[in-house]
Amino acid sequence: MPPVSLLPPQLVADYDFELPAELIAQHPARERSGSRLLDGRGALPVDRLFRELPSLLAPGDLLVFNDTRVIKARLHGEKKSTGGAVEALVERVLPGNEVLAHLRASKSPRPGTGLRFANAFDAEVIGRGGTDASLFHLRFPADPLALLAAHGEVPLPPYIAHDADADDERRYQTVFAARPGAVAAPTAALHFDEAMLSALHDRGVCSAHVTLHVGAGTFQPVRVERIAEHRMHSEWYEVGADTVAAVQATRAAGGRVLAVGTTSLRALESAARGGALDAAQGETDLFITPGFPFRVVDLLLTNFHLPRSTLLMLVAAFAGFDHVKALYRHAVEARYRFFSYGDAMLLGRPGSAGLPEPPRGAGRATGSTLGAPSGC
Repeated sequence: MPPVSLLPPQLVADYDFELPAELIAQHPARERSGSRLLDGRGALPVDRLFRELPSLLAPGDLLVFNDTRVIKARLHGEKKSTGGAVEALVERVLPGNEVLAHLRASKSPRPGTGLRFANAFDAEVIGRGGTDASLFHLRFPADPLALLAAHGEVPLPPYIAHDADADDERRYQTVFAARPGAVAAPTAALHFDEAMLSALHDRGVCSAHVTLHVGAGTFQPVRVERIAEHRMHSEWYEVGADTVAAVQATRAAGGRVLAVGTTSLRALESAARGGALDAAQGETDLFITPGFPFRVVDLLLTNFHLPRSTLLMLVAAFAGFDHVKALYRHAVEARYRFFSYGDAMLLGRPGSAGLPEPPRGAGRATGSTLGAPSGC
């Protein structure tokens, strides 16, 4: 009999699953909080509605939201010298009216190439994007955020088949988005509307915020066979002192920390890589796989993720590989809607405070007054 391995799955293929194309949500639910919610905290899945979320939390629990704002990062244009078509996806806005962007063209433009976007403004190719050879360094003639707001398009994920329209401009954005810089939405937070936030407040559930500007790399496939060989893309994040204080107050009162989305979780755990949660900002390339030592988050609210993706590996690390595999199998069989515009799942971390509820009447934490909803 062969020895039993205690190592978590090490191959990208272990995180593959069959997903019928019709389960990939092409449009959001009619109402933000009208999605389904798969409660995966227990041994067996429980099918719920997202509107039930407040009843699953206790007074003094803390929700941490990502207050990033999706920019209209997609531009269509042409090379000024040849008229050849060019499509740009701005990944990062830099000082001095410069950006890093993905470019699609018949031939890669060389440094010095002029580009005309939206028949409205010109940009110049400076070179490649430094350490990331897949990006191009461009110079815009004015503030990139203003030009994108006026001439860009909402950068819908590649698995959404229609062009972005006015409804996407509204719904592919959280109701509390505050800090522009993301090219993809923190999709677990798309389910929250004003009524849901009010219900959570009335229940005594607290809230705070972080910022993580989601990059296009979140949709990039993992092209290696072994997880250890993958190099994670880098994203800018910030965890403020007020959020650190809210987490500490929640812990002291016996409450639980619920990350709204994998981006909030990555920001919190990035700021705690030294062992304790500290205020921090900068770049993070944290790649969370099974065996990762979580230090902050007890509960995770997340959408369903792409097969073989780093986000699916993160979720498996958080709730357990076999458990998540079973939950995804149930989600497919029960016809849940997948990916950015799809349904949500609530997970607890085994061995943390994520499964039992804290005592009723636990003390309340306080959060920031900026960006995402805050306080209790």
